[in-house]
Amino acid sequence: MKHEKYRAYVKRTPYLFLAPYLCLTCIFFVYPLISAFMLSFQQTNGPKSRAFVGLSNYSFVLTDPDFHKAVTNTAIYAVFSIFLQLPISLGLAMLLNAAKDKTKGFFRLIIFSPNLVGQIFVGVIFSVLFVPRYGLFNRFMQSLIYWGLENRWLENPTLVLPAIIITALWMYVGFNMIYFLAGLQSVDKSLIEAARIDGANPWQVFWNVTLPAIKPVATFVVVMSTIGSFQLFELPFALLKGEFGPSSSGLFIVSYLYSMAFRAGDLGTGAAVGWILTLIIMIISLAQIKLSGTLEEGK
Repeated sequence: MKHEKYRAYVKRTPYLFLAPYLCLTCIFFVYPLISAFMLSFQQTNGPKSRAFVGLSNYSFVLTDPDFHKAVTNTAIYAVFSIFLQLPISLGLAMLLNAAKDKTKGFFRLIIFSPNLVGQIFVGVIFSVLFVPRYGLFNRFMQSLIYWGLENRWLENPTLVLPAIIITALWMYVGFNMIYFLAGLQSVDKSLIEAARIDGANPWQVFWNVTLPAIKPVATFVVVMSTIGSFQLFELPFALLKGEFGPSSSGLFIVSYLYSMAFRAGDLGTGAAVGWILTLIIMIISLAQIKLSGTLEEGK
């Protein structure tokens, strides 16, 4: 009898250890997830006034010109994040990985340091740097290419998005560089030496040896950069001082969600935007992983 009780106690013990985690997951993840899903089918006027409207929230969002503008801005930002920001990060990582002197640790810290401060702080700083005539960025562009001294970056609809991209470039290049640097340091040096002995030039070594070796890291960085791009909110919000720029030129998907849920007070529409954003991120991320060949390699 005691042996049976002991065996039953042993079987229950893992569940007792898992119980706190499961309870917290249900309270702070599962319940909010289900609640947000149900909320997306309701129209709200404050937290307590709710009315079931079916798919009306989704149809409104998908036909709203402001949402289309937000998707366009977010997609453009994501494209520049992948095809401009990440190559620069990889290039810096390769330069620092090739360096053999003791100063490379210092340069790693310097390049990475912008990410140590928050997006709000960076947005406030660059809102000053983009000031016409007296802003440091305008003066730098004037001294470099004799253009841009009088540019009103945050007031011109055609320049707001480039200003946000430049700000994000300064902030996140070093962060992604660290991932690439970690991947480069794990590349088998003997393979590189063998390729060089066979007569491969630096580009051939990179394309045929280095890039395949860091492919898992590169896939991770691309996917995470895409997710981060579609979740962008604090940086343009601080840069534009709580507004969305002229002609909604600084409006992003999460900014649109914020506007619907908290400024207009329609939490149901905001929840619908959140689920649409989740679906967009899921589709794009899975497509990127599939195209990278990671799924096939793992089989």
